[in-house]
Amino acid sequence: MTADPADVPAPVVDPRLMREVLGHFASGVTVVTAMTTDGPIGFTCQSFSSLSLDPPLVAFAPARTSGTWSRLRAAGQFCVNVLAEEQSGLSQAFARSGTDKFAGVSWAPSPHGSPMLDGVVAWIDSQLWAEYDGGDHTIAVARVLDLGADPRRSPLVFHRGSYGIQTSPDLS
Repeated sequence: MTADPADVPAPVVDPRLMREVLGHFASGVTVVTAMTTDGPIGFTCQSFSSLSLDPPLVAFAPARTSGTWSRLRAAGQFCVNVLAEEQSGLSQAFARSGTDKFAGVSWAPSPHGSPMLDGVVAWIDSQLWAEYDGGDHTIAVARVLDLGADPRRSPLVFHRGSYGIQTSPDLS
């Protein structure tokens, strides 16, 4: 008799090992922004992807501990800014808590009013569609309202805990 897979406990995975191994997957870097009655807000998010063409949906995964996400959720509309390769400073600034993340940052309102950061590779104006449990993160699904890109720019890439593609050591 074979055991039901649901009855077999999942193996314990060391979070540090998981971060290290999954860090081999290169990803782009986004800053999700919104306008509130208190002014613009935003946070850095590298867990972002296209989800559906019909309807047009994207997904991203903010940490459950993010105070900024709760305020963005309340706004209901936001702009996903895909950072350009020279914008690692913006990524770091929007990843910090307790600071004025927009101090010295150049931006303009997107077509739907959310902050669109200057110099980004692409922007996606979105409206919250649904949320799902993602463990220590929330999986946010958003309907795309409008979007655009600058094909002259290259994206900021995060790989192995650093910006840019990290090459493997020569093991021969």
